[in-house]
Amino acid sequence: MKRILYTLFQLTWGIPQSLAGFMIFLINIRKRHFIYHGAVVTEWSLGSSVSLGLFVFVAEGCPAHCENGREVYTKEEMSRRLLVHEYGHTVQSLIFGPLYLIVIGLPSIIWAGLPPCRKLRRKKRIPYTVFFTERFANFLGERVTKEKSLERIFRG
Repeated sequence: MKRILYTLFQLTWGIPQSLAGFMIFLINIRKRHFIYHGAVVTEWSLGSSVSLGLFVFVAEGCPAHCENGREVYTKEEMSRRLLVHEYGHTVQSLIFGPLYLIVIGLPSIIWAGLPPCRKLRRKKRIPYTVFFTERFANFLGERVTKEKSLERIFRG
């Protein structure tokens, strides 16, 4: 029942981002797909990940491992935690509905891709997940899936 409601709300309240996600899904139709807590997940060749309503797109090639100073995480662990994070964005879509692209999507894209933001993160060693949209996605993903996200990897 939860997955039916999840899908129904993503296709009504979250229609702008779900429609955009569906178009990207069609472009990547030959890629690997699977369902995760009701979301349609596609592994694509871009180096980054994005969530658009009902659709989640994750990078095919996650790093082989990540070190945060104390622990080393395998490719599988990183992929799983990234999926929890991206699923958190789908929950944000349920919360913000048609405002998701403005309230979450645009700030997230700016934080991720704008050269001055990337330079600031690199120079000051600021974790990507410290930004409010990303921290909130980690929180929601963990809360809903009961799994660990990227949060503790980059923040200790």
